[in-house]
Amino acid sequence: MLHTLTAPFQHSEEIRKSHFLAQAAPVQTPQQALAYVQRVSDASATHNCWAYRIGQDYRFNDDGEPGGTAGRPILQAIEGQGIDRAVVVVTRWYGGIKLGAGGLARAYGGTAAECLRLAARTPLVVMARLGLRCDFAELALMKARLKELGVEFEQESFEADGVTLRMRLPAERVGEAKARIVDISRGRSEGHTLE
Repeated sequence: MLHTLTAPFQHSEEIRKSHFLAQAAPVQTPQQALAYVQRVSDASATHNCWAYRIGQDYRFNDDGEPGGTAGRPILQAIEGQGIDRAVVVVTRWYGGIKLGAGGLARAYGGTAAECLRLAARTPLVVMARLGLRCDFAELALMKARLKELGVEFEQESFEADGVTLRMRLPAERVGEAKARIVDISRGRSEGHTLE
């Protein structure tokens, strides 16, 4: 199961006289990720390397470090920790000792991984949308029984002959919700998946 961060978090390490600061945050869009990178990058630092993953979307940047020694290891740390919808910026202040390509990759990836390991996280629940139409008489029972499955009601439309509901719920509970709708309405209503 994938997780995302509950809140922004940071972690710092000294590695052979260089100071590394990893800053991570939950994000929903690439634009939010890039805005976070802009906000936390330190212009006085030697490098501000970063990576984000949001579903199938990902990007990383070495910010002047040798290719593949910073951004990609940060992205690998995100993936290795089972994190999604997150951005990590690792800022380095050079301390005078060269680390070499392998040392840089371990420093950036390790600092990012430790930051993510220590950060508070929450499971990512894939949500789905359902719609249904039911009689007025069934509405109260329908809503009460569906709430037990984690349903959040987004919209109710009252018409002359009944009520149309739009709802959000964990995708893994859709089958159960559809069965419950048919059961409560004695087959007069069915839940249908919405985009």
